[in-house]
Amino acid sequence: MSDASGVEAEPERLQKVLARAGLGSRRACEELITAGRVRVNGEPAVIGSRVVAARDVVDVDGVRVALDPELVHYVLNKPRGVVSTAADPQGRPIVTELVPEHPRVFPVGRLDADTEGLLLITNDGELAQRLTHPSFGIPKEYLAQVVGIPDRAALRALRRGVELEDGPTAPAKVGVVGDARDGLLRIVLHEGRNRQVRRMCEKVGHPVTRLVRVRVGPVVLRGLEPGKWRALSAKEVRALAEACASTGAGRSEAGL
Repeated sequence: MSDASGVEAEPERLQKVLARAGLGSRRACEELITAGRVRVNGEPAVIGSRVVAARDVVDVDGVRVALDPELVHYVLNKPRGVVSTAADPQGRPIVTELVPEHPRVFPVGRLDADTEGLLLITNDGELAQRLTHPSFGIPKEYLAQVVGIPDRAALRALRRGVELEDGPTAPAKVGVVGDARDGLLRIVLHEGRNRQVRRMCEKVGHPVTRLVRVRVGPVVLRGLEPGKWRALSAKEVRALAEACASTGAGRSEAGL
């Protein structure tokens, strides 16, 4: 297989490629291969196996490893007022203007224009599909500033699920952050409906005044100013893939 310059890509030692993908040291990757935990194009790998990262499919413990050097994975701290699309007919600022122009990328799911925080942006279609498909139930964590002081009944309703116009919500993990009088809630969902946190809080009588997503699966928003981005590490990409593999349809969290 040729790269973008038309030069035929040279096969590399499998343990080297795995190490570059965040699976550990080359020695540790050799141990994975020896233990029979690695497959290349569906076949068990052996020490001495060579692969072309942009062509071959490599799985470790049944989870595909992102090897293609053309794939990029970013985490963005989306500011308020920016829309989570690759284009906007209304001319509003879009999230893809905040990350490198090349290669072409797209947001993984959406945050509404008024919601801030963690947004994954990539050109990895397979991983994006898994992260957004409801059957995988990847947890998403939010900090919600609400009007008023939610009482036990309101918190219990959010945890158990509330009835919205598009059906009841699944159980959620909900807790108060700091002093209850501050009206700050931490909410973890395994669903991804449109404006779901806002609609849930509105339903129990506590409209949201500010909403920030702080986590998607194992990736946490930390150390990024609004409007700034960083590339995910190979270990973080691997952790996202493993999270998709370990979750299933109907999984949910309840209580705190």
